[in-house]
Amino acid sequence: MATQSEVSHIAILPSPGMGHLIPLVEFAKRIFLHHQFSVTLILPTDGPISSAQKIFLNSLPSSIDYHLLPPVNFDDLPEDVKIETRISLTVTRSLPSLREILKPIIESKKTVALVVDLFGTDAFDVAIDLKISPYIFFPSTAMALSLFLYLPKLDETVSCEYRELPHPIQIPGCTPIHGKDLLDPVQNRKDESYKWLLHHTKRYGMAEGIIANSFKELEGGAIGALQKEEPGKPTVYPVGPLIQMDSGSKVDGSECVTWLDEQPRGSVLYISYGSGGTLSHEQLIEVAKGLEMSEQRFLWVVRCPNDKIANATFFNVQDSTNPLEFLPKGFLEKTKGFGLVVPNWAPQARILSHESTGGFLTHCGWNSTLESVVHGVPLIAWPLYAEQKMNAVMLSEDVKVALRPKVNEENGMVGRLEIAKVVKGLMEGEEGKGVRSRMKDLKDAAAKVLSEDGSSTKALAELATKLKKKKDLSLVREDQLSCHGKCCWVQNSPMSLVVPFPS
Repeated sequence: MATQSEVSHIAILPSPGMGHLIPLVEFAKRIFLHHQFSVTLILPTDGPISSAQKIFLNSLPSSIDYHLLPPVNFDDLPEDVKIETRISLTVTRSLPSLREILKPIIESKKTVALVVDLFGTDAFDVAIDLKISPYIFFPSTAMALSLFLYLPKLDETVSCEYRELPHPIQIPGCTPIHGKDLLDPVQNRKDESYKWLLHHTKRYGMAEGIIANSFKELEGGAIGALQKEEPGKPTVYPVGPLIQMDSGSKVDGSECVTWLDEQPRGSVLYISYGSGGTLSHEQLIEVAKGLEMSEQRFLWVVRCPNDKIANATFFNVQDSTNPLEFLPKGFLEKTKGFGLVVPNWAPQARILSHESTGGFLTHCGWNSTLESVVHGVPLIAWPLYAEQKMNAVMLSEDVKVALRPKVNEENGMVGRLEIAKVVKGLMEGEEGKGVRSRMKDLKDAAAKVLSEDGSSTKALAELATKLKKKKDLSLVREDQLSCHGKCCWVQNSPMSLVVPFPS
């Protein structure tokens, strides 16, 4: 049996948020089970972790270790700081602790790589200083990754706000998209969140490879563009779809499953806006009224509304108030014959895999989207924040596996009549039949790419083979350090990278 010092080991640094942690853990499980790597998760924090995170981490297999870094202090930040800024600073301010915890791990294990996700590139400084290879795990779409790699060039060539451009933006390999539909942090180029995003994207060329949670049959154009060899562009490994098959939660959600068991096949619309998504109170009322008017069976996960931001629970700040109290008076009684409403949480994987589930009204978070694809459940796309508008455009206009309700331009709301119309359209209409058929084809494709001879299985094997051949990192490309043009090799450099925050 191989000793610790002989087994290839990778360290993984997830950005804060369950949506980042879950796919990285699935990647860790896959590379352990199929290629016998040992894995250590190192989690930056800005306070005590949530009960959901504790349950999730305690359910990890014994092959995956984890360490919580000491909380960083954010007393100097304004209350309205954007998610991207806060996530980035959590990682950046944790670098001394990361270095301290990595050193003994590297001394005792054959550590070949540090894998970070999309907002963790400042940790590359530590990786290269400790002579381990830097990699990125990109938990979102190949379309978003293509934008990230293209953004430094776009930033140089466009002077106005992207949303003000009169024509769609052509992201390499992707459907043209209007600037207003790009991810949130690029909507205001003067904001710190945009500066942080640009800072990270300029460092993507420092990675030795990028692991993408997608697959060619879902995003053929984007993945084709990403895998096209270009100077300074890291190799991209599409290993998706990586989804959470078992939540590991001690809450079994049996009420939901029991209720679904009693419903006809394919008749239930599942509604959830993800672990971080929230609606305004007024919009919550409209959703309830629309579901009631549709007369379609539904299972709805309700969270307390927030009238200020759409991502109020991203950092697990959950109101202790019962969210059912915000529903319209009499709604539960009127819909009890065809609807089930549950507060805060439901066993999503079990719901989407249930034969009674025939549709999913979703915020278009990528984890939820991939779960739908794997289980063949067609979508209603209702994006809230981050890159979700981009996802919605791709799913509804390119892949065509989602319907999308129209938003009232005057108040930014989706009205009850529109909700009822789209729900009935997906569950009963001709348009819904086409979406359902295309999603079934994607389900079959997803199963195929994860099979023994599938493209995602092969991509993971290619990555594992490359990592197992790793020795001490002794060559660092100067162009990757400065993100400028020409390639120059620096022999045996133990240098630590210091990339200042963009001014």
